[in-house]
Amino acid sequence: MNDPEIRTLLYPLLLGGVYVDELPTGTTRADVVHITEQFMHGYELKGDADTLQRVARQLPCYSQAYDFVTFVVTEKHLPKLLTQVPEWVGVLVASPGNLHLHRPALYNATVERPAVAALLRVEEIKQYLLARGLPGVSTLRRRDILSFLRTTRLVPLSDLAHFVRRQLMGRMDERLLMRAERKAERERLARVRRKRPGKRQKR
Repeated sequence: MNDPEIRTLLYPLLLGGVYVDELPTGTTRADVVHITEQFMHGYELKGDADTLQRVARQLPCYSQAYDFVTFVVTEKHLPKLLTQVPEWVGVLVASPGNLHLHRPALYNATVERPAVAALLRVEEIKQYLLARGLPGVSTLRRRDILSFLRTTRLVPLSDLAHFVRRQLMGRMDERLLMRAERKAERERLARVRRKRPGKRQKR
């Protein structure tokens, strides 16, 4: 099985909220992130042609940012994967036409504020901090803001995470609207081209 086939099986399981493909997360990208008002769940997909070489780099990025993490793998990867991920990481096994739950994802208690904030654009992070009465952040660079979030006690993780989820969900709404507008414009242009008369023949 390959990545598109696995995604086709996974998407219908992501109920409520939105899901985002290829979301930059730390030094990597999460294949699919399911975002609701209550949680963010990162999914990493491994098809038959993939390897598990990057798991050691991907997992720390996901564990710092997402409330739940699940690896979706084909049967050939299962034995080796189980030796590389802790028991709180969920595992789904993909086979043609089916996703089998090997074990559910448990709540991740290792989420960190800088990693969650880093899912947003720097201006969005500044907007949030300014709204909390921290005006000095407006001139800081991204790395300085993330360093501040690592040490401050002025920003509760739960409040920051809620803001990040809302922003990402709102951004998806914008993307869907833009996608619909582009589709409508393509259809309009196609209708115009179909109505356009052919070249007049010379008399």
